[in-house]
Amino acid sequence: MKVLRGKVESGIGDFGRWIEKLEAHYERKTGMKLYPGTLNIRLTEPYTAPTGCARLEASEYGGSVNVSIVPCWILGRRAFILRTDGNEGGEGRHPHTVVEIASDVKLRDEYNLVDGDEVSIEVES
Repeated sequence: MKVLRGKVESGIGDFGRWIEKLEAHYERKTGMKLYPGTLNIRLTEPYTAPTGCARLEASEYGGSVNVSIVPCWILGRRAFILRTDGNEGGEGRHPHTVVEIASDVKLRDEYNLVDGDEVSIEVES
């Protein structure tokens, strides 16, 4: 397992809207009904999504954004790093030092997280 470390930070809420809209697609890809929102973590080191990870392709839902879906664990809970190709390619809103984590609960509420809290994310390497 590779351990990523970083701090919780606020996002703009855009990914949550897409998780809700594409709920069935994400559930099929992850095997989990995702809470419609992500937890943004600013990492201490850049992260690149691995090749060969699960993907939600734009062609699957008639959209224009492809998303890499990387299984991980945060605070002992199964979760997923969601990274758009734009962010992965350096043309999106987030640099490689920011990851968005989705799980079956609102992580911020479930674990009483606030901006600035330090967390670790375990990713299979």
